[in-house]
Amino acid sequence: MAWYQYIWAPGIWGNPAVHTAWTAGTLVALASGAVGVFVVMRGQSFTGHALGDVGTTGAAGAFLAGIGALWGFLAAGAVTGGAVEWLGRRVRERDIATGVVMAFMLGLAALFLYLVSIYTNASNAPMTILFGSLFTVSPSLQPALVALSVAALAILALIYRPLLFSTATPEVARSRGIRVRLVGLAFMLALVIAAEEAALAVGAILSTALLIGPAATAARAARRPATAVLLGAGLAVGNIWLGILLAYDSYWWPPVHTGWPVSFFVTLLSLLMYGVGGLLQRGRRMRALPVPQEGGQ
Repeated sequence: MAWYQYIWAPGIWGNPAVHTAWTAGTLVALASGAVGVFVVMRGQSFTGHALGDVGTTGAAGAFLAGIGALWGFLAAGAVTGGAVEWLGRRVRERDIATGVVMAFMLGLAALFLYLVSIYTNASNAPMTILFGSLFTVSPSLQPALVALSVAALAILALIYRPLLFSTATPEVARSRGIRVRLVGLAFMLALVIAAEEAALAVGAILSTALLIGPAATAARAARRPATAVLLGAGLAVGNIWLGILLAYDSYWWPPVHTGWPVSFFVTLLSLLMYGVGGLLQRGRRMRALPVPQEGGQ
């Protein structure tokens, strides 16, 4: 095997599973990267993490009911998102509400996974739910992923200005007649879609890497919110594409004919992106510092 084939493995373009992974991954990444920027700006990273985690409950319940895991992810996310918004009416209450709801939902997930192990033959269900794999996404899910990603991006576009205003200065936005709570509920719907799609792609406990990593990098690197949203979506797509390529190539890495999970590469790339974003932010601050003049003037 030639050395370059360890970087670009043969047969990648002719593999149907790779085609599906790239299509599904792109759709998921666009929604996650764009929505994730506002998650970072609003300080709701813990909520995004919780929504991914509680997807475990919905996906395990879906296995028990014999329906697609995606619908279980979305159902659990919708219940959790609604409960968090209802219980956490004030910003300082949101983390407490998120923690309480997440604890209950994860306890329910433990029960469902226990029942899955007893009453079904899906022995790989916990691994599939927790760590996911784009290579196992069914092509039949593509229309649903298109609809969900378009819905999340459409919601974000419709509420962009009031969302930006209420994120920066919620009290002033409220005094200007913006229905801050309604905007928050609409954004929570977009966040639920993005978080649960990410959970389907890279696993429930790793979905934060795709939702937060590229977005946090974009928020660090960009100076304008609109630029950050576009950059976040682009970085998330690049993360997914490169992650799929490396996962496919890893079939030829030690241990040979085994392959490494896509989720590992997505989390690694997210970490590297965030580090690079920090360096760019530091460099911009350094350039903005006044240059001392000679002679103390």
